[in-house]
Amino acid sequence: MIDNNPPPCVIFSHGKEGTPWGSKIQRLAEVAQGCGYRVESPDFRDLAGAERRVARLLQSIPPHHSGLVLVGSSMGGYQSLVASAQLRPKGLFLLAPAIGMETGEYAQLDPVPHATRVAIVHGWNDDVVQPDKVIAYARRHTIPLTLYPDGHRLLHVIDEIAWLFSRFLATLPG
Repeated sequence: MIDNNPPPCVIFSHGKEGTPWGSKIQRLAEVAQGCGYRVESPDFRDLAGAERRVARLLQSIPPHHSGLVLVGSSMGGYQSLVASAQLRPKGLFLLAPAIGMETGEYAQLDPVPHATRVAIVHGWNDDVVQPDKVIAYARRHTIPLTLYPDGHRLLHVIDEIAWLFSRFLATLPG
């Protein structure tokens, strides 16, 4: 039986070295569930390369939901951006997204976001994804950007990020 009123869904995409239910995702999943969202966090650890992870993300979307939000950290941020071209989610919430990475793992240096609303959170002290690249990306695509005095993992500011995420979800249309 198909639910005629399924809840909206948040799909988390962890980073290259992350796990599907790491501490950051657990904290943000609590926020999403508190806002009435179903949450999913696919496991990408067995896949090398961002493009194969994008394909799995596209296959992981539940068939029935009343709205989609993609949340991605690092390589997962890249995955969410690229997948947004096909999925057209209500929201994209990106944490230290791996953009402008000039390695063979990423086919696109400047993936265009396709969502009703987009936000980026990044660390001033990120030594994996340079803040200057993210600032330039946010400027090019006119995306709200919040910078914190933290590194790539953003673990010292998780409470602040959780608050931003709750505000982000609360202001999505529909």
